[in-house]
Amino acid sequence: MADIITPNISLALYNYLCHNIVGTEEHVNTIRLMNTVRDNFSSSKSITCITSGSYGEGLEMRGSDLDIMRVMKFIDVNADQQPDFDTSITYLSMDTDDVKPGFTQLRLEYGRDQNILECCEEHNGEHYFSSALYKGNILFGDKDKHIRGPCITDKKGVMDLAYTLHCKTWISSAVNWISRSSSSWPSHNVTQSIIKHGVLFVPIGVHGSPKEDLEWRVSFSVAEKLLINTFTHTQLMCYALLKLILKDVIANDSECKDLLCSYFLKTIIFWISEELPSSVWKPDNLIPCFMRCLSRLVYCVEHSVCSHYFIPENNMFENKIEGLDRDVLLKKLNTLHSYGWRCILFSDQISNFDVSMWNFPIEPFILYVNDVKKIVQSRMLYIANSFVETYPELDIFNTGLLHNTWCHHFSLKQLYAYYISQRSRSLAHCLPLDGATINNKYQYKQYKSCLSTLLTNVYHDAVSGWLMIASFFYKTKQYRKALHIIRYSISKCTLNKLFFGMTLSEIHYQSLKLLSFNKKSVAYLLKILFVDRIQLTENSTLTPEELLMEGCNNKYYFPSTAYAYFLSVLCHYHVNDVRHCQDSIQDLKIVIGERYLMVNADVWSTAEAYTLLGIALQLFGDNESARQAFLQSLEIFPDELNNSAAMRLL
Repeated sequence: MADIITPNISLALYNYLCHNIVGTEEHVNTIRLMNTVRDNFSSSKSITCITSGSYGEGLEMRGSDLDIMRVMKFIDVNADQQPDFDTSITYLSMDTDDVKPGFTQLRLEYGRDQNILECCEEHNGEHYFSSALYKGNILFGDKDKHIRGPCITDKKGVMDLAYTLHCKTWISSAVNWISRSSSSWPSHNVTQSIIKHGVLFVPIGVHGSPKEDLEWRVSFSVAEKLLINTFTHTQLMCYALLKLILKDVIANDSECKDLLCSYFLKTIIFWISEELPSSVWKPDNLIPCFMRCLSRLVYCVEHSVCSHYFIPENNMFENKIEGLDRDVLLKKLNTLHSYGWRCILFSDQISNFDVSMWNFPIEPFILYVNDVKKIVQSRMLYIANSFVETYPELDIFNTGLLHNTWCHHFSLKQLYAYYISQRSRSLAHCLPLDGATINNKYQYKQYKSCLSTLLTNVYHDAVSGWLMIASFFYKTKQYRKALHIIRYSISKCTLNKLFFGMTLSEIHYQSLKLLSFNKKSVAYLLKILFVDRIQLTENSTLTPEELLMEGCNNKYYFPSTAYAYFLSVLCHYHVNDVRHCQDSIQDLKIVIGERYLMVNADVWSTAEAYTLLGIALQLFGDNESARQAFLQSLEIFPDELNNSAAMRLL
């Protein structure tokens, strides 16, 4: 007997997904907005950064990687139009002869860059830009990364970087999409935005092709982001449910795990979105919409056809979902389909779904707190924000980047302030402190410039930016000023503060309840409630001398609470205040012992906190206690190459 699917069941499932997996529509839009602003700050004159993949679309799914596309602006691919000539640009043209639809070879038309010329191969008197040589050239000498498909990825597989090329015009092989998409979805404005952007090319060819190493895949990644941004939240929920079925159920079957990918699921939803009016995609119709998508997936596998959304001539199942593989996968999908909507319960992430528990509206406050929790516990956001620090190529103080920003709505303004602050943190480590005194007019000007940069660094969290200012005063021997800032920083380390990876307590719920009525943005919450780590880069001018060791890379990550009391120890030591020096050491011990505002999962910074304690004890002459602290540091993080405690024990 078939299930009777009522709107109440759909609404209950919609509420469950909003609360437990996807987040609210507002949360998804916040992630997308943060991605856009962060991409702006990670880009430069030569490279444009684009956060792609599920996270780029506003979804953070379990087990997802962070996908970043880096578009090389100094290489221009021409489709049918000749661009304005620039001698600093390398020009390539598409050659699609004898290449599978959706792929191309890139013929060199003009170039003077030796690195690019070395990636070219000659065939029949023409030079072609090799995708294989290009990836190898990027990877050259970097033992911490390897090639995975079209991407360069790190050893842990946390981040995938795709170095892509751009064609600024729409390509002829996808021209039919323009007229086909003249239905109600996507809208005319969205279609024009997609056409205006053009397409990208990622360095990977057709597997097994004789020309595989010379081929490039045409990528519509930006177009797909624009399309998904038009989705109703119900459409996004359908996509998330399909991904859950794929990752948690199908991929757990060893015979099926490598046959399907998220891109196929996305493509199916695009096709169905063309067929259905937007009014169908609503919360009380979630399950019928999902079942329609699942049925289409079964159909595609049964007939071994999944047409590319922009280039339908490209059957993405060709030479992949065929023969015995197809039969095994089809059997699995038919079994799932036979359970109706309850097939989603095979995912452990949704197995505890109970219609009766979620068949009522969720209080706005509960949704607000849950969205905050998702931000605080977001692994992807944590990694992505670190990426801004890794590629500090943009001078935020000398560009027109912010020219049109401040006229936008207030939350966007706060997000830009947040990422300006993060960017300033990178700049702060390069401050020329040797001249940061006030002995003459020039040095005073330099001093003010340094301080101005540091003051811009206080908008991305509640504490760490102020501690960087305290480090500045400490390094310039202004110990009283440093202590004043440290006391202010410590006063902000209260129990209602948030930090990465934490579990919210009742205190946090009460604090957020007060803020929820004012609908404070995420950027505002991060500024007033979040406590970030202290990051001291290699060769940072803000690193206290007591931390430096010859032979170490001198790159540190400290919990802010531990660093505050450590810096307090140093300042009191230099002003010969023995009693307060001892008090600060005791406070440092308590903070470390209680893991106060410290991430338990972040073993490196926890270990570094014990290293700080060891240095403070050593400074005070308690060498045996210092030795025990260094040993504790090594026990937590036994990496002798990256943990300076190992050398301090010698």
